[in-house]
Amino acid sequence: METQTIEEVKKVILTQLPRLMETEPDIRDFILRVTREQYAGKQETESRFDRIMDELKRDREAQMRKWAAEEERWAAWERKWDEERKAQDKKWGAQEKKWEENQKVINEMLASIKAQSQKYDSTIGALGARWGLHSESAFRNGLRAILERSFGVKVERYEDYDHEGKVFGRPEQIEMDVIIHDGTLILCEIKSSMSKSDLYAFWRKKNFYEEKHGRRASRTLVISPMIDDYARSAAKELDIEVYGYAEDVKS
Repeated sequence: METQTIEEVKKVILTQLPRLMETEPDIRDFILRVTREQYAGKQETESRFDRIMDELKRDREAQMRKWAAEEERWAAWERKWDEERKAQDKKWGAQEKKWEENQKVINEMLASIKAQSQKYDSTIGALGARWGLHSESAFRNGLRAILERSFGVKVERYEDYDHEGKVFGRPEQIEMDVIIHDGTLILCEIKSSMSKSDLYAFWRKKNFYEEKHGRRASRTLVISPMIDDYARSAAKELDIEVYGYAEDVKS
């Protein structure tokens, strides 16, 4: 068959075959028989489709079971963690309550100790102040007894009132020891302890005495067992003799 004739047959088949397949059952059956090996039949196709769907269903069910198991494990872990957290919170709550109770006891003990300490400090302070005043008075009386009876020296306790407040910055009683012998005037301050401010107060009392009585002191003395270094330094500047321990007294 010539090439042109074959081409014409192909063209006729391509153009007429779809219509013939619809209108001619014999032709359609023939073509289906000839081409059956090239594709699966309806039953086989449906069977294969069903197998695929079953496999997908089994895979989905297996995945869902896996997810459900994971969710159950996660839920179990959350329950366990929640129980442990609650137990820990309860434990910490008990510990915190116990700590607060202990802290309360400690605070009460500290408050009691502080109150006792303040009480003792007040008592000791009062006793110390009383002892200091008594010591000053005892030393003053002894000094007076020795100087007056054995050496004919006059020792008197000078008391006056500073109405203008020259000494303390306000009107106040002024007290000081005065020693007089053969026209020599010695002004003396006897204290259980002497600070720098005490020293300056004594110096102002000396000036008050000299100004009021128009007489200058020959010597100015401070006698105390406790004199801080600042007071000693100020005493040198003000030309005040300071006597504390026995080794401080010079012949």
